[in-house]
Amino acid sequence: MQGRATEPMCQSTRLRRSGFTMIELLVVLAIIALLLTVAAPRFLGGISKAKDDVLRENLYTMRQSLDRFYSDKGKYPATLDDLVTQHYLRQIPMDPVVGNNTSWVVVPPANASMGGVFDIKSAAPGAGLDGTAYQSL
Repeated sequence: MQGRATEPMCQSTRLRRSGFTMIELLVVLAIIALLLTVAAPRFLGGISKAKDDVLRENLYTMRQSLDRFYSDKGKYPATLDDLVTQHYLRQIPMDPVVGNNTSWVVVPPANASMGGVFDIKSAAPGAGLDGTAYQSL
């Protein structure tokens, strides 16, 4: 008889132990939160570094096109659109920090008869005066 009395007790004990306790769930959530606090800044820093790299590459490409235009024509283009219409660029690259291709800051040459676009800079806040890429804080 005693064997039968313990069988229901074992089944009820088994049923109670089949789930997780609140403490176990909180510990798992705390571990996940800790991992996220370590990983999130690295991920967000990677996005900002990627934007910096793309901006640096776009500035290089546009400056190279300006130099080629000057080498071929003997003067700088009047506008950035001249680089596209004269087939030095397929399209004006986008400034990845600002998010459009119309916000470039154009630096004219010292002599106005030499054209209208001597250099190009990013209009992004924090962009260096020498046209270096935006540096995230």
